[in-house]
Amino acid sequence: MEALWVGTAYLLGLLVSRIGLPPLVGYLGAGFALWGFGFHSEPLLSQIAHFGVLLLLFTVGLKLRWQTLVQAQVIGVGGLHFLLFALLMGLLALGLGLGGAPVLYVGAGLAFSSTVLAVKLLEDRRELSTFHGRIAVGILVLQDVIAVGLLAYAGVKTPSWWALLLLGLPLLRPLVAWVLERSGHDELLLLYGLGLALGAAQLAESVGVSSELGALLMGAALAGHPQTSELSRALWGLKEGFLVAFFLQIGLLGLPSLAQMPLELGLLLLLPLKALLFFGLLVGFGLRSRTAFVTSAALTSYSEFALITVAAAIQAQILPEGWGPMMGLLVALSLALAAPLNRGVHALYVRLEPFLSRFEGRGVHPDAEPTRLEGAEWLIVGMGRTGGAAYKLLERQGQQVVGLDADPDKLERHLAKGRRVFYGDAEDIELWDRLELRGLKGVLLTMPDLEAKLRGVQALKVRGFAGIIAATSYHREEDPILEQLGATLIFQPFAEAGERLAERALALKAELERAS
Repeated sequence: MEALWVGTAYLLGLLVSRIGLPPLVGYLGAGFALWGFGFHSEPLLSQIAHFGVLLLLFTVGLKLRWQTLVQAQVIGVGGLHFLLFALLMGLLALGLGLGGAPVLYVGAGLAFSSTVLAVKLLEDRRELSTFHGRIAVGILVLQDVIAVGLLAYAGVKTPSWWALLLLGLPLLRPLVAWVLERSGHDELLLLYGLGLALGAAQLAESVGVSSELGALLMGAALAGHPQTSELSRALWGLKEGFLVAFFLQIGLLGLPSLAQMPLELGLLLLLPLKALLFFGLLVGFGLRSRTAFVTSAALTSYSEFALITVAAAIQAQILPEGWGPMMGLLVALSLALAAPLNRGVHALYVRLEPFLSRFEGRGVHPDAEPTRLEGAEWLIVGMGRTGGAAYKLLERQGQQVVGLDADPDKLERHLAKGRRVFYGDAEDIELWDRLELRGLKGVLLTMPDLEAKLRGVQALKVRGFAGIIAATSYHREEDPILEQLGATLIFQPFAEAGERLAERALALKAELERAS
């Protein structure tokens, strides 16, 4: 059976990836295909899917910034959106004659966005730490907290007073970090991360709180530690593999009856309204239209939480059993639509920008980007390890250099060292349109994401920039694409680091021979 799950998911994932869709669309299709042949979810698949979600939220916690959660854009937008959309869904449920109790389950369940999908797509695009990524994650965390309260109110899961102890998890940071630093860099590190995620999940469940929230809080207790990036990378493959089971499981819920299809379609057509509501609230709270649009796209889906609430309502005989498959298909379709939307969200915004920018408020935006570089000769876009090292060398050579990055944490670290860095998202066409390029000798594009580098190269060439355009390349197949668009220098960090090491070894050998 396990081989059938894996094989079907792989084949359909490969098929949809060949036509430009994310593999997760294929995983959802694989679940429905298996259901069509008479297969159903089993305890092992459910357990693997659960582990995948726990690891996902644990790694989100590793990158969480508590300051983000108390921002007005998070609390205001997340709270108002839940109230307004839940009210709308409640009125619809009442209109369908479902009565008062089902309104709580259906309306609240559909008001939430899929944490699994949003985080996975942001992580795949390496945007989890960007400004809009942090806003989206903050809203998702707020929704999870609301979900705990709703489950308790509905009698599905009532937290005990011991649940308050979970707030003390950050107090364990010194001990947890001490063990982390002694776990090495191989399988012990992987086992330690897995143990932390599962242990915190079990602890949360034992006090009546969702295990997912426990894994998130444990990750957040370690946020900011220097080794969290390595720990996240160690868990990455395990997490991605387990999450396939999550998408398979949704498909294995099956299909609703033909009589339920009009209602299914009607609920699906409300997704654009959900996106518009997010966009309007985010712009209303002072964000630029681009940030609001990209964040809204990440949150435009129906949540797996809807499956939990509806299952509880069916068990309590508040809703008929037919609602289970109907809600499963609804969530699956919303994920299948949101995945390609998010993959092309930046290109889509470029087309819609003349219209959407009209809704921006005036004044200073918290996500404002620079237009002048204060006499810089070199611009580095992407202030990670490679960009930071390039900044230091250019600065030592007496060059005037400025850095841009979309990660607030990186900006804070570089600003603390006295460097000139600004917030800027390389995927934002407005950044390149408005940026003053006069006086620049060269631009170094050191972001890991290929699409961001391509957009940067293309925008610079359109602006007629005649200086050096240097870009990092992590895969050989990227080189001709970057060269075709106009990159004048391509640097391969992994390959050229080895060459540099060999050159230094030969130089040391020659020096030792001369000394002898």
